[in-house]
Amino acid sequence: MAARPTSEPSGTDPKHAVRATRAAGRKMRSLLLDAASRLFKEQGLAGASITDIAAAADAFPSQITYYFRTKEALFVEAACRDMLYVARAAEQAALRAETPRDYTRALVETVTATDSVAFFAEALTLTRRRQDLAPLVERTIERLHSEGLRAYAGQIERHGWRTLRDPAATSRRFWAVAIGVILEGYAMGRPAEALCSEMLRVLGEQATAVSSDNNRRLRLVRDSSTSTSTSSDEEASS
Repeated sequence: MAARPTSEPSGTDPKHAVRATRAAGRKMRSLLLDAASRLFKEQGLAGASITDIAAAADAFPSQITYYFRTKEALFVEAACRDMLYVARAAEQAALRAETPRDYTRALVETVTATDSVAFFAEALTLTRRRQDLAPLVERTIERLHSEGLRAYAGQIERHGWRTLRDPAATSRRFWAVAIGVILEGYAMGRPAEALCSEMLRVLGEQATAVSSDNNRRLRLVRDSSTSTSTSSDEEASS
């Protein structure tokens, strides 16, 4: 009886081939997004062609349409990715802050030192005409708010700061101010230093640090309560 032919060459794992294909696809998408981000920031949506972006990524124009369908969709996805990158960088920079003021300054200096927020603002305006691209922007904004809330709440808990507003509102307010100030600043041709100063002015104080004297009083009250409770227990047992 003749041997049954197989669809895969001997020694080939179909699952491995699928994983390799997916990995290659993710890498190509990433390369295209990297190239698109740089060219869109330099030349704008109209100035950067699909052919130029593909060439910069060492790819074919057909691969852009395969992965992203349209240049507008590529623009929005690149802008959203850049926005999440700058948010992550700001969060990392702010981790070293020991006071609420330093925390806010670290966040603001990071987001105003890059053009990623202005790039994202352009994507926001584009979705007015392309509502099919709005869900990606909406998911990005929700991630900014949720991850910003997580980072801010973590700092409050870590340092014992007293927040002046609801933490969720503080996170949403930060990004609303960032987009507004940076968009206005870019329109007016203001440098990064001016954008940083304006953001800090508009945001103001967001939290206060509990002083060492307050911490000491809290510990004394707590210790006193513990001692009183212990003495009462001892009297009750005697």
